[in-house]
Amino acid sequence: MRKHHTFTGLLSGLVAASIWGGMYVVSKVVLEVIPPFTLLLMRLLMGAATLGVAIVFINRKADKNAALSKETFWRSVLIGLVGYGISLGFQFVGTKLSTASNGALVTSATPAFVLLFAPILLGEKTTARRIVALVLSSLGVLAVIDPRNAELSPSLFWGNISLLAAALTWALYSVLVRKLSQSGDLLVFSAIMLLGGVPFSIPLSIWELSTVGVGAITPAIVGGLLFLGIVATAVGMFLWNYAFAQLPAAVASLTFFAQPVVGTLLGWFFLSEEITPLFLVGGALIGIGILIATRD
Repeated sequence: MRKHHTFTGLLSGLVAASIWGGMYVVSKVVLEVIPPFTLLLMRLLMGAATLGVAIVFINRKADKNAALSKETFWRSVLIGLVGYGISLGFQFVGTKLSTASNGALVTSATPAFVLLFAPILLGEKTTARRIVALVLSSLGVLAVIDPRNAELSPSLFWGNISLLAAALTWALYSVLVRKLSQSGDLLVFSAIMLLGGVPFSIPLSIWELSTVGVGAITPAIVGGLLFLGIVATAVGMFLWNYAFAQLPAAVASLTFFAQPVVGTLLGWFFLSEEITPLFLVGGALIGIGILIATRD
């Protein structure tokens, strides 16, 4: 891997995962006013609009207007449906029917699923080095989130299954992004993929609005919406896609583990939660795993 692409790819993935690791505090506040699938729909529309403005600005400045084939357009839409419709849908259902600790634990399987899909869809070799990196990083994230907090009650079964499906489909989405990124403008693809999740979200949003409704919209809620739509969705999703465009999928996927690390650090900073020695060991293992993976 070229050093420049390795660095920018790793940085993009880590920043994206860090943004998502910190967005749960904002999401919790906004979800008290706006129901989940309505919020998802708003995020996707704001994210696509933000990337659309960037596309117009960049194309005008560069004086270019590349054509997009119908086949590539629909491939982008379908990939977006997998990532922003099906995967995020499973995540919402799983979070509702299970627990936050279970969600952190189960979705940490995403990089392992990437390692499963990458050889099949991309022809990437599953090297011993990448397996070692995944094992070390996975042990690190287990130390960070502490699986002793997980609950395996039968009443949470379907929630845990939904979370597992979310991890599986997000891994599939990420691998498909790398495959698509080789054929054109990633910024354009990213905007279209966000729109791919809209048809899935619309009927669920309509149902929510007719049964639950929306609470009082305050300036704080508007600020939260702008953060979730522009930063967490437009910027975060594009950076995640960029990481997979620049790096082998098995390597890019390891940056996913920055989420629980950032979430724990924010909990320590804002909520005075304790940083344990186990967390420090876990963070070190994740870093070592990523370094090992990038040595291919």
